[in-house]
Amino acid sequence: MQEQIYQRLSKELNIPLKQVTQTASLLDEGNTVPFIARYRKEVTGGLTDEQVRLLENKLGGYRNLEQRREEVFRLIEAQGALTEDIKKQINKAVTVTELDDLYRPFRPKKRTRASIAREKGLEPLAAAILEGAVKPDEEAVKYIDPEKDLVDQAAVIKGASDIIAEIISDDAAVRKALRHIYRNKGSIAVEKRDDAAITTYNDYADYQEPLAKIKGHRVLAVNRGVKEKVLEQKVNVPEEKAVAVMFDSYSNENQNEDCREIIASAATDSYRRLIHPSLEREMWHELFEKAMEGALVVFKENLKKRLLVPPIRHRRVLGWDPGYRTGCKLACVSETGELLETAAVFPTAPRNDRKGAAGTVLHLMKKHRIDCIAIGNGTASRESETYIADLIKEQDLTLEYTIVNEAGASVYSASPAAKKEFPDLDVAERSAVSIARRLQDPLAELVKIDPKAIGVGQYQHDMPAKELDSALTGTVENCVNRVGVDLNSASAALLSYVAGINISVANKIVLKRNEIGTFNNRTQLFEVPGLGPKVFKQCAGFLRLPDSDNYLERSAVHPESYELAGKIMVELEIKPEGLGDPGAVPPLSGEDLRALASSLQAGEPTVKDILEEFRKPGRDPREDLQRPVFLKSVTELDDLEPGMTLQGIVRNIVDFGAFVDIGVHQDGLVHISEISERYIKHPLEILQIEAVVPVKILAIDRERGRISLSIKEAEREKKNQDD
Repeated sequence: MQEQIYQRLSKELNIPLKQVTQTASLLDEGNTVPFIARYRKEVTGGLTDEQVRLLENKLGGYRNLEQRREEVFRLIEAQGALTEDIKKQINKAVTVTELDDLYRPFRPKKRTRASIAREKGLEPLAAAILEGAVKPDEEAVKYIDPEKDLVDQAAVIKGASDIIAEIISDDAAVRKALRHIYRNKGSIAVEKRDDAAITTYNDYADYQEPLAKIKGHRVLAVNRGVKEKVLEQKVNVPEEKAVAVMFDSYSNENQNEDCREIIASAATDSYRRLIHPSLEREMWHELFEKAMEGALVVFKENLKKRLLVPPIRHRRVLGWDPGYRTGCKLACVSETGELLETAAVFPTAPRNDRKGAAGTVLHLMKKHRIDCIAIGNGTASRESETYIADLIKEQDLTLEYTIVNEAGASVYSASPAAKKEFPDLDVAERSAVSIARRLQDPLAELVKIDPKAIGVGQYQHDMPAKELDSALTGTVENCVNRVGVDLNSASAALLSYVAGINISVANKIVLKRNEIGTFNNRTQLFEVPGLGPKVFKQCAGFLRLPDSDNYLERSAVHPESYELAGKIMVELEIKPEGLGDPGAVPPLSGEDLRALASSLQAGEPTVKDILEEFRKPGRDPREDLQRPVFLKSVTELDDLEPGMTLQGIVRNIVDFGAFVDIGVHQDGLVHISEISERYIKHPLEILQIEAVVPVKILAIDRERGRISLSIKEAEREKKNQDD
């Protein structure tokens, strides 16, 4: 059975069977996805971490399918009803739904109208009517029994019809045919409840759309409205067509007209009472599952882009957590993120103490040599930005500022980890520290926060927690291990996402580091309680020692390959002092690389990766991405007019478009139709989080604070100007 699973995965993922089998074996041995993707390329054929994780998820799903198959076999066999025909059907089933359909007739049921009719002995009559050779009225007389509540022929035939209705409802082939009709001919109909006052869902007050065309974000919106008891939804299908399929499955030429009439009536009853309510729920659940999968893809991609925003190194930052009544909390941090000093200022309403705030800010700047300000984008952000921009202009400062997405900062600030790190600070002061550090190293700071709170998804709070946590945790793990972690400075939160390390081991690493001062080499990890050879193998390559005298300890070369790295240096005559200098490592053609790997009896991908590390050890992959935008001035909503072209920063991407920060209080929306001249299915085909894009203002709704933007119009305008 495992071989069949591997073959199915190979076909579905378009990956050679050998790679699927070998990767599955690595997973079964307990290896982590990041380790497999980075250090077992020879075995996997170079699968990426996303591909390995997808394979892992689907492998688990198919193994669960096989467990369910065995369970269905067992349950039916226990009833003595397992025929060769049923065996064949069970073996052919390719989804859990198909297996459940096959098991449905044998599943223990509560007392139903059909089971009551069977108890009264009407099953032979139902079978005779389905065969169609009897006259129902005459045959029904034999079953009249007032003591069983079968007082006349009508009562008898009704009981037999109930049995026929349930037989049709339990037929796997019928349900499969009806699903096809629902998916292709069905539609969703939504209405707003009369007593619902919430206006958020007015667009869905009287809404209909075919199931085959409805977009995922609409499904999620309707689902939320139903949960909030604002909306009511139902699935409609052509009843005549559905009933005809059911009737045709149980009618034949041998049946007389009276029997066919009873079967037709039973089919209608079966559809309305049994099948439609069941399939309506199933279809809606199917739509929601599909919408959730799509939303997770968007969430994971947005989260990855947010986590991999390039760090701003070697700058002293003033973190600014904006506020009104309680003031703006400030936190000065050093180049390494060390807290230097906190303060509070009140330049915004109701106090509007701009002069007092200026004195404090200028004092902090001079005292701690601050060269940039990171402003949180929450409440009072724009007022704070305006104040800082005015201060820069009035004082002729060389200072710059940038807006930092503070989503989740309050969650972190109130967490046990934040309280432990800064026991003497209040929540807002901790938030200011977090905002400053997010600019310095977004990844290191954001891993302290539940991924759901980072604010880059759509309807994430409506999704099943288990699926959401699994998907987002995997994304964070991929990002952390792709970048690598400084063993001597990383927090326990960051270490816990390194391959093979859980939060318990991460805390023990920090305790050991506090005890010995610093780690001098990776092998010292064996001194950490609970970190044995298995964990070491998984994590060692992702933990770096940037200040080590041993070049390899600073790189992503795994300790298991140190000996191979030494042989490569000898073979290519690379001096230790030349490591890290691209010019000192000779370029190799594909043929030369293969020859070198062969002579060293090593895998070609591993040799290639080691050579890359020789050229740029521990290079941060985030360096190639777009850096945060620094500003010195600000724009107000009143300054904007339709037709203006501006630069904006993509803050969030959803199915229907992208929200772009253009420097005013409200992010503007670029609808998917306004992103590109060419047709795109999803904004992610073109855009990514934190990208800087040109936008043209299409419309401004000042009353509701809505701004409609267009990227394609801005690009078209620029092209015309260039021409």
